Amino acid sequence: MANRKSSKAASVARQATDLAIAAPQVVAHRLTRMALAGANPSASDRREFTRMVSEKQTAFHQSWAAMGLQSMVASQTLMQTWMRMWWMPWSASSWNGGALASQASQWNNAMWGVVGKGMAPVHRTAVANARRLARG
Repeated sequence: MANRKSSKAASVARQATDLAIAAPQVVAHRLTRMALAGANPSASDRREFTRMVSEKQTAFHQSWAAMGLQSMVASQTLMQTWMRMWWMPWSASSWNGGALASQASQWNNAMWGVVGKGMAPVHRTAVANARRLARG
């Protein structure tokens, strides 16, 4: 169980690091492009600026949807654990702290799962943009 927790946290940390590198690159490229375009942007500039807005909207909608779905899945898992503790208080795991440790572990996994699912669409979009814009 400890490896799953640390792998989820490590995955979120990798996503955050990639995002922290990619986002400033994309912002710098697009701001430079806006400054160079001036008052009369070309057709390709207008497409890029429109894409910039629509990609953000799409990524954030996907992010919220993924976090909502992951929250529902985590809630069901946590409720199953709570119900087991409620309906079987005589089980050994309830007396020696095993159920409480399991529940704490599940809360931790739920949190990292929701954060990871929410960050994935934003990460995917930002990293793809950084690669695309770096090519030229």
